[in-house]
Amino acid sequence: MTPALVPELSVSALPASLHFYCDLLGFSVRYGRPEEGFAYLELGVAELMLDQLGIGRDWITGPLESPLGRGVNFQIEVVGLDPILARLQAAGIALFQPVETKAYRVGDAMVRQRQFCVQDPDGYLLRLCEQAGS
Repeated sequence: MTPALVPELSVSALPASLHFYCDLLGFSVRYGRPEEGFAYLELGVAELMLDQLGIGRDWITGPLESPLGRGVNFQIEVVGLDPILARLQAAGIALFQPVETKAYRVGDAMVRQRQFCVQDPDGYLLRLCEQAGS
């Protein structure tokens, strides 16, 4: 079943984005429509869509300037950060925010997570995290 909210990111080059999301971050393609420049990705229970600008229909509400997605970051919870960090480092991808462990209040409890931020090829900010205990 598809979640009630799945972000769709407009991207400049679907192959570059697929390399980043699948080969480096570990997503897999659930399905795609290459003729439309579209792919639906999943990583665990996280899901997102990629849509290449200029192929098929675009959902553009205003001028697009790089980096795309300013003002939003997408938190993606993963089982382990270290394999992802190793692949990013091997690919020469710099982190936007270095690895840190942060505690956040959730209701009456405190939750700790290990996290970092990285930008995708179009500048979307992704915050990958793993649970670090309570």
